Amino acid sequence: MCRLSEWAGKINIAGELRPEEPLAPHTTFRVGGPAELYARPCSEADLRALILFALRHQVSWFVLGGGSNLLVSDLGVRGLVIDTSELRHRSIAGTTLTVGAGLPVSDASAFAAEHGLGGLDFIYSMPGSVGGAVWMNARCYDGEIYDVLRLVRLVDPDGTVVEYTPRPEDFGYKRSPFMDRPGVMTSVSFTLQRARPDDLWPRMRAHEADRRAKGHFSAPCAGSVFKNNRAFGRPSGAIIDSLGLRGFQIGGARVSDLHANIIVNTGNATASDIRAVIEHVGGEVQRRLGYELEREVLYVGRWPHDE
Repeated sequence: MCRLSEWAGKINIAGELRPEEPLAPHTTFRVGGPAELYARPCSEADLRALILFALRHQVSWFVLGGGSNLLVSDLGVRGLVIDTSELRHRSIAGTTLTVGAGLPVSDASAFAAEHGLGGLDFIYSMPGSVGGAVWMNARCYDGEIYDVLRLVRLVDPDGTVVEYTPRPEDFGYKRSPFMDRPGVMTSVSFTLQRARPDDLWPRMRAHEADRRAKGHFSAPCAGSVFKNNRAFGRPSGAIIDSLGLRGFQIGGARVSDLHANIIVNTGNATASDIRAVIEHVGGEVQRRLGYELEREVLYVGRWPHDE
């Protein structure tokens, strides 16, 4: 049987294929080992070819969007890593915005605002891709992706292209049906409303300023590490801060001095450092307060103590 890296020249796509591609530059934490085989499709046809290849040869695959909200192991990822960042087309028909799943979600918000469409302004300056925002039903500043979601086009694991119309029972707080459904999104349509750009941009810039003040852009990070749970009475950041954990550090990973629900790479962190800080913080909250915080950040790849 061929090593997966040897297939790089045998899969017929117009996009990129690279064996042993370091994933750190492709994630917002800026850590992580290599992908056994890294692919960057530039069309839905490319994506289908990759999925069918994986199906035919029983190869596992992982979808990489904007690289936020995930922590890639120092050992890297076995199998095929599909980077959707070249799927970034965008168009407007009336008040419907359709964009590629790999487009940065902040770019989608800006494009809508420039064309006088409101509804995505709440998500401006959030890192990550449109597909990732839909996958986690991103929520911030009193807005939620589901509220404006109209249609999702995706390639199923058997290579079939399908269209999904959202249903309220499928969505919850930072949850979507795509978390339980294998497949790769190719494009997303949103139903927006007419608005004046001069009304939208002040709110959008205020959101960006708030993120900057909380340290989202001061060092490599993945934004909020833990989801908020209203049953606990306070945001996760306030809970963590109340235990004096702001500034806690292991190796190059540190609980941000600006916001206790953000863990930053101070410059030389490993993925193992970051995971150790995450688990220490979650463990302390549970031990001392009895709250089990739910992680937003996904652990991806091969972890030594999990094998």
